[in-house]
Amino acid sequence: MRIPRSRSRSRSRSRSKSTLRASTLTAAALLVGTALAGCGSGGPGGSDDGSLDVWVYQDASTKVQREVVKRFNKTSDIKVKLTQVPGEGYSDKMRTSMGTPNAPDVFFNWGGGSISDFVKKDMLLDLDPSMAKDPELKKAFIPTILDAGAIDGKHYGIPMRGMQPVILFYNKDVFEKAGAQPPKSWDDLLTLIDTFKDKGVTPFALASTDAWTELMWVEYLVDRYGGAGVFQKIQSQGMAAWDDPAVLKAAQTVRDLVGRGAFGKNYKSVNYTADGASTLFAKGKAAMHLMGSWEYANQKANQPAFAKSGLGWTTFPAVPGGSGDPKSVVGNPTNYWSVNAKVKGDKQKTAIEFVKFAAKQDYSKDLIANGDVPTTSDATSLLAEHENPDYARFQYDLVKQAPDFTLSWDQALPAKYTPPLHTAVQKLFNGQLSPTGFIDALKGM
Repeated sequence: MRIPRSRSRSRSRSRSKSTLRASTLTAAALLVGTALAGCGSGGPGGSDDGSLDVWVYQDASTKVQREVVKRFNKTSDIKVKLTQVPGEGYSDKMRTSMGTPNAPDVFFNWGGGSISDFVKKDMLLDLDPSMAKDPELKKAFIPTILDAGAIDGKHYGIPMRGMQPVILFYNKDVFEKAGAQPPKSWDDLLTLIDTFKDKGVTPFALASTDAWTELMWVEYLVDRYGGAGVFQKIQSQGMAAWDDPAVLKAAQTVRDLVGRGAFGKNYKSVNYTADGASTLFAKGKAAMHLMGSWEYANQKANQPAFAKSGLGWTTFPAVPGGSGDPKSVVGNPTNYWSVNAKVKGDKQKTAIEFVKFAAKQDYSKDLIANGDVPTTSDATSLLAEHENPDYARFQYDLVKQAPDFTLSWDQALPAKYTPPLHTAVQKLFNGQLSPTGFIDALKGM
């Protein structure tokens, strides 16, 4: 999951993504049995004391949720009990607990495919009626981010963490030595590939052992060639919809980039989770790096001098003949709070009041203090307090101005599609699949 922004969180992210794949039922059952052994059986969350059981993914950002629970409990008759679930087991615990007496009342998730099965089984509370009663709640968030958590046009999640768009980062020192400027067009990007190859520098760092890093390239290219509607059609119409000209063009462009040497010769053995690609980039062995916004904090943790003065950022350029809006972005819009549909009466009212706290400025200030960029529509005035205001403003404006924010495909689609999707992308980059073979592999998922 694209939660992390530091080294430890990068590793948590990798582990969390793997739990969304085909984890063994035995391991999941053991995990859940152990984790829930101490819970009661008084309805969702297993709370016998009448409290509201809220689950959150445990990482360095959890302190923000701990603080809001303290503030909320000072004014609420029904208290919130926060359960911090270790990242490695979060997805399994969430999936195997929903529908049981031990399910949480409110829980952290990634929207999209992470909750789509729950929605199909009517396990989640539709929050649109609450937004209709409180229009300011809906207005409180950047629309594309709020909508990214919707399923079939209905909102089942309230944004509760920072935004995580995919950004084109560049090494300022490498660019300065080459007398180069960040790319503003696709032709600029292709020219830079040749420029840096001539200098003995890999144009783009790429962690090919972690397929999700390659997926970012395909996502942006499809978006630029065909617009956000291409993937929306795949989500609504199924795997046959991969047979879209924009997907084929994106696959052909990937093969062209590989053939031009855009990713160097050793990308197949480079990783992200152990900082392989990020270190190559920071050390000047690669000029650019397409990565989630957490790359800034990752570099700050491991290459602080580079993060402070050598790290630059820009947008992913438009492509020739593309119909997609170049202001659109891909990535993980944020994470969400969802409410269990089995929570009724006063507890449901309390649950809704609790998730509304994520819209308050105090919550946004806590996120900024943690190094995050809030998803609220009124956060502009708060960004000066961020540890890197320029980066925070760039990221915030990038997302706020985006007409569409496409959720990472391996998060947006049901979990069963993640392994074959990753395999197909890896084979495309490695030359084991042609562009048409790539399309066939996706249609056959």
